[in-house]
This record gives sequence, structure tokens and C-alpha cells, in this order.
Amino acid sequence: MKPFRKNVAIAIDGGGIRGVIPARALMMLEEALGQSCHDLFRLAAGTSTGSILAAGIAHGLRAEQMYDLYVDLGNEVFRKTLRSRLWFAFNYRYPREPLEAALRKNLGGGNLGDLWKATPPTDLVITTFDVTENRTRFLKPWKEEYVEWPLVQAVLASAAAPTYFPMVGDHFIDGGVGSYNNPCYLAAYEIQYCLKWKLEETTLISLGTGRTPDEIKHGQANKFLPIQWISHLLDAFSHSADDQQVHLVDTFFKKLDFRRFQVDLETPIALDQPEAIPELMKYGEKLGTLLLNDSVDRAQSVVASHPQKTSRRKPTTKSTSRRQTSKSENHK
Repeated sequence: MKPFRKNVAIAIDGGGIRGVIPARALMMLEEALGQSCHDLFRLAAGTSTGSILAAGIAHGLRAEQMYDLYVDLGNEVFRKTLRSRLWFAFNYRYPREPLEAALRKNLGGGNLGDLWKATPPTDLVITTFDVTENRTRFLKPWKEEYVEWPLVQAVLASAAAPTYFPMVGDHFIDGGVGSYNNPCYLAAYEIQYCLKWKLEETTLISLGTGRTPDEIKHGQANKFLPIQWISHLLDAFSHSADDQQVHLVDTFFKKLDFRRFQVDLETPIALDQPEAIPELMKYGEKLGTLLLNDSVDRAQSVVASHPQKTSRRKPTTKSTSRRQTSKSENHK
């Protein structure tokens, strides 16, 4: 693995129980470097399950603690009941209390602003979608309007996936509903325009939670009922947006040492599928190996195509030539 630069930041995707994957990868990183993620990353950005890990890093949790949080609480948070099976008849599938209790136990009762007052200060970017104002909010410890927000409340607001958990404060839902399920672009923006770090002195690590395979056979979608479209559309939008964020960082922050790591899932794993934790552990080890070997995701290899210049016939009259010259000058 190439050495990190002076400033190091991390961005972690959403993905429900698939947060086990980046949590295990971060364990491997801590073991390899001999230091905690809190000591390494001075900026952490996260969406949904990524906000749990980002907040944990900012608060000072070791990666092993966060990994155990997922493994120990998976079945309790996503407990299968009549409500979860008949979710389409209710507002949400799972009560918030088990997750909230676990977060309070691990993150304490502090506010977002406490992270910025600490020594050294840690910046945190957590996304949540405000359905009342129809916009994504970026919760940060130095931003005046969010300083007094409890850290746990911020994480719950980001992780309140529609149909899975109830809204927070009657209008905050999962930050991945917007374009920022992968918050790497937000982290890059924070680095350059808010923290004013020099890009040539900064490393940004971006961790995914697994790319779901496309299993829709040709013609199969024509037979879908409306309810069957939900998961497919969410996956399609999420992965498309994730890769777009990677491309944006590569395009507009060229001096940044940006490294995106992602694994391809062999079969789909739902956000609320704790029985898949043993399989997710293996994917986490694969992601950790990619991270330690600097094997970046294929989304970073996408090269933008540019329109080719086409030759035009030379004007045959003076009037045409003058018109062409005039258009050229106006364009400049």
C-alpha cells in the first residue's frame, strides 16, 4: 500500500447490514498500520450505515468495536416479525429502539459540536434527506445549525431508510435517498473548500458496501408488479449514483490522492439480511485485501470521452467566410 499523505480522510457508503464489509476492512487496516482509524482520519464522511462507521471513527471507536456492533446486533435490529413480513401495510418494518440503544451505548450522549472542540478536532459529514424541504442536509460538527445536534440523532437521521425504519423528527430519512449514498464527492468538497487542505497533501479513501449483481433476465421486468420494482430501482439508482460520485472526484479533484475500493457480490444481499453476516465477513476480508494492496475499483478506471473535432469544408464565398469568422469571434 502506498503511504498516505499528510492529511487523510475517509468516506463510507450506505448499505444496511452490509456495513459489516467496510467494518472488517477497517479492522485489517488498523492491524496493518498499528494505529486506530480515529488517529488516522481527521475527516470522516458517511451515509446511512456509513454514518454509523464515520461517527464511530470520529468518536474514537476502534474498528473491531464497530465490527462487533454489527455482528452482535444484526439479528436484534433486523428482527423478523409479522410487521416486517407485512411491511407494505405499515409505515416501517423495524422499530428504532434497538439501534438507538446500541448507538447511545457506543457513541455516548455528546453533540456533533463536541467533535470539533476535541483535541485534535475531527470533521464529520453525515447525510440525511429532509422530506419537508425536499433536499439533502449535510450535518457537520462546525456548522452552526447542527452544533447542538446529538451525535446519535444525526446517525439515526442518516440511517432511517424508508420502509425499514421510522423517520427521525418527522421529516428526516436515509441520506442515500438523494445522490449521496456514496459520499466521496462530499468528502472531496469538504477537503478543498471547507477544511482548505491542499489536495496534493491529502489522501481520500472511499469504501463501498458491495456492488449487487444484475440478475434481471431479458424480458423478466415486463412481468414485474409495482411492488417488485422497488428493490430493483433502489439498487439501480444507488449503484449508478455511487459510480458517478467516483467519476466526479476523479474529474474535479485531480491532485487528490483518491482511492476507491469496492467488492462485487456474487448474489444479492438485502439491507436487512443479518443471516448473511458470515458471508459479509468474507467480503470484508476481500475489501480489506484490496485496500492494503491498493487495488482500486474499476469505477476509477472510467475515462471520460470527448467529442471529436470534425472537419468542415472551407467557405466558397467571401460572405460565407465573414459569417464563419463572426460566429467564431462570438463563441470566443
